[in-house]
Amino acid sequence: MRFLVMVKDTQEAEPGQLPPAAMKAFNETLIRDGVLLAAEGLQASSKGARITYSGARPTVTDGPFAESKEVVAGFWILQGRSREEIVERLLQCPFEGGEYVEIRPISDLEEIHERRKLGAPGA
Repeated sequence: MRFLVMVKDTQEAEPGQLPPAAMKAFNETLIRDGVLLAAEGLQASSKGARITYSGARPTVTDGPFAESKEVVAGFWILQGRSREEIVERLLQCPFEGGEYVEIRPISDLEEIHERRKLGAPGA
């Protein structure tokens, strides 16, 4: 199974500061164990845009998104047998400044199409 792990923004992450050296060792462990499929940090929200879809025409808002408490600062795509395995690995992550992550399973297109055929909720 694949999982998207979103690293939520902290005050330190928004300006685009680099992660601590301990994070490099953590990522190298994920690579060595064959768990890490992709990982990237995101630039500050001031360089981004948000599109809101409501009404007849979408609205584009330029960053920064100061009103948002949950700006994504980076992500990992991890592979594991279960959510519990991924949680266990991420408990070893060297964050220590109030950061938090959100873990979500990834559905591939084949799975989404199959759920549509079965009339599953959210398909």
